[in-house]
Amino acid sequence: MERQDAKPAKNAKVRHFQREPSPELDALAQAVIGAGIEVHRQLGPGFLEHVYEEAMAIELAERRIPFQRQLTFPVYDKRVLVAESRLDLLVAELLVVELKAVEELRPIHMAQVLSYLRTGEFQLGLLFNFNAYSLRQGIRRVVWSG
Repeated sequence: MERQDAKPAKNAKVRHFQREPSPELDALAQAVIGAGIEVHRQLGPGFLEHVYEEAMAIELAERRIPFQRQLTFPVYDKRVLVAESRLDLLVAELLVVELKAVEELRPIHMAQVLSYLRTGEFQLGLLFNFNAYSLRQGIRRVVWSG
């Protein structure tokens, strides 16, 4: 699992976080990773993202991990609403989870998660690529230390 830190843009209005997430947030992330590994163990690679999203929702619910699916949030440019974006999963109102089923994760996928973290003022995100042979190679932990 690869860890990525991002720096906020200059003059950006940000919350100030510790460099690393709290032990509670890290434990939540580990629980979600465990759920993802179980989904991948059951389904394997080869399905479209929405299949994994549904399976993750079932697995998280079985584990009694609170989450929201396809949560929309506004995107502003110079205080003008320019669009709405959607998070695949927001876990416990703290952890952003983005699901992919692609040949390989690209920098744009990391940028997407970082944008979600920055815009929503979240500290930690997980990027899953369910198309990996082993899900452990398809997980990226993304920390925004704003």
